[in-house]
Amino acid sequence: MSFILKRLMLVLSIAMLTNMIAAYSGDATYYETGLGACGTVSKDTDHIVALSTSEYDKGAHCWKHLTVTYQGKSVDVTVVDECPGCGEYGIDLSPSAFSALAPESAGRIPVEWKFT
Repeated sequence: MSFILKRLMLVLSIAMLTNMIAAYSGDATYYETGLGACGTVSKDTDHIVALSTSEYDKGAHCWKHLTVTYQGKSVDVTVVDECPGCGEYGIDLSPSAFSALAPESAGRIPVEWKFT
């Protein structure tokens, strides 16, 4: 393999890895689950997430896993839906996933999240 091709592959690999470990900051809310944009029916007790429209990217992240962190607490969730009302990097969690981080009475919390 040529030197240039090896370097190009290295740069692309690093870029992909960086994207996978990058942490995002946004607001998290919770919603009543049901039929999600990824095509599955979920329950409020499932640990799931809806991504903002820009992050959902027409379903490119369906079934991927995220770790969401708030004040030292973390929860692992699966992408099953789109959140058109969420701001940039905002997410909508199932009630059980939200409750793992804060009481539902908090309503909206600032979180960090990343693909895992």
